[in-house]
Formats: sequence, C-alpha cells, structure tokens
Amino acid sequence: MLQLIIDWLVYSVFGLSSGSRLGEVINFFLYDSIKILLLLFFMIAVIGFIRTYISQNTIKGWISKKKVLGNIFASLFGSITPFCSCSSIPIFLSFLEVGIPLGATFSFLITSPLINEYLVIIMLGFFGWKITLLYVLSGITIGVISGVILGKMRLERYLVKDLVSEDAQLAKEKVYTGIRERIIFGIDEAKSITKKLWMWVLLGVGIGSFIHNYIPQETIRGIISKTGPFSVPLATILGVPMYGSCAAIVPIAVILFRKGVPLGTALAFMMATAALSFPEAVILRRAMKLQLIAIFFGVTTLAIIITGYLFNMFQLMM
Repeated sequence: MLQLIIDWLVYSVFGLSSGSRLGEVINFFLYDSIKILLLLFFMIAVIGFIRTYISQNTIKGWISKKKVLGNIFASLFGSITPFCSCSSIPIFLSFLEVGIPLGATFSFLITSPLINEYLVIIMLGFFGWKITLLYVLSGITIGVISGVILGKMRLERYLVKDLVSEDAQLAKEKVYTGIRERIIFGIDEAKSITKKLWMWVLLGVGIGSFIHNYIPQETIRGIISKTGPFSVPLATILGVPMYGSCAAIVPIAVILFRKGVPLGTALAFMMATAALSFPEAVILRRAMKLQLIAIFFGVTTLAIIITGYLFNMFQLMM
C-alpha cells in the first residue's frame, strides 16, 4: 500500500518518469524513509514498555555475577539499551563505581552501540530477518568474548582512580503504578529517540539512494576487488575513526552490499563505526588511561574483523 502511494506521488503528482534516475532516487528515498521511521517509532515504544518491567537493581545483580555469566547478562542488557557509543559511557562508569567486574562492563560498552532496537528495525527493513538475527547474535558474541578477554587481562590498574560520580550515576529508578504509565513511557521514549534519529535516517537513506541509482555496480566491485582478502580489515579500520548514527550507516552498508560489496565487509564497516569512535575515546579518557583505551579498541577491532570474515564465509555458503 505504501509503495503504491509513493509511486502515485512521485510519478503522477511530481510528474517524474518511472524510468528516470531522479524518479527512482526520490521513490527509493521516500519509501524507505517512511517505512523505517514508522517501524522505528513503533518498535521503540514497544521495547520501552517492556523495559519498564526490568529492575535496575536486578540488572546490576545479574551483571555482577562472576565468570562468563556476568558478561552474557551485560551484553544482553547492552542489546536492549538505545544508546550510541558515547551515550553508553555514563552507565559504563556507574557500573565501575558499584564494583561490577571490568570485563562485564566492557561487554556492556561494546554491545550497547552494536545492537539496539532502532538498528535492528532498520536492518530488518533492508537485510531481512536471517541476516539481522545473525548480526544480533554476532554482536552479543563480540561483546561477551571481548569482555571475557579484557577481564582476564587484569587491566584495572589502568583505570583512573577518582571517577566523576555525578556523571556516572544511574538514573533513579522509577516506580510504575499501571499499564497506562508504562505505555506513556514507551511512547515518550519513542518520540525522544525518533526526534534524535530522523535526520540520520534521512541522511543515510539519501546517500544510499544516490549510491543505488548513480554509482555503477561494476565500479563498487572494482574498488573492493583491488583490496581482495584485506577488504574486511580495511573497512573496519576506516570505520573506527568515524562517528555516526547506525540510522545513517545501515542504509549505506546495505546499498554497498547490493552493489557487490561482500556482506561481512559492509557489516564490518558498520560495526566499527557504531561501536568505536574518536569522540568515545576522548570521553573514556576521563575514566581510563591511554593504554587501556588502546587495548579496548584493539581487542574490539580484532573481534569485528573476525566477524566480518565469518559473514563473508556465510555469504559464500548461501
């Protein structure tokens, strides 16, 4: 139904030709933008409603568990928090202050920007449920394994001793008295997050629609073929210093994939951009020494590269 309305608007109201590149760009842009924004609002509201039933004290108890179980709980908690890499840091700091093991806090910090409701919604709209499910599982796995490795390295000596408490406190836990209050919270959270993301969605879909219709597939394949087996680490390294919302990065990644870029290469770029950024490193400097920041970035980058190669192998078997 939505596609029929967009077709009528672009080709009848705007008077553009259905075979023209400009017409196809505008059609692609309008359809994907509206679809993603509607899904975004609905799913964030639903997940926000569900989160009102999860106690923060219970979450801290789960994450404080020793060994791998704490890392798993931390990654799962990170996967349902709608934060970018920089926005996850206050909660990361609060976890450190209450004595949660360093490895588990890193599992949260890594997974939180890699997986969240709006990223999953956007990926569902572009990649389909199979690739999206594999991405979610791989993101949680990256968080768990990286956190376990970092935890075993005993890196607490690289933490800055006097963390700034007022920047690191968890929000006071709200008590909800009924379903109506929970629904209102979900809707308010959907409004808040959608307001912050809608421009990134339009930017990402706009760039994606341009690439889709104006850059020949052969050109993209030619660029990637020149790097051969090094395309995954190259894409990851290019993504690390960048900072951008997944709402903008996902549409670009999927168009590159459709143009012939291997799946793992496109996802590695997206994951590196989401999970690691220069602004994040600057903010983390308040809590940890440069050695720890470098180790954290290095371990996470390696995990993303390995995941990218695994996705490329999966694509060959499809």
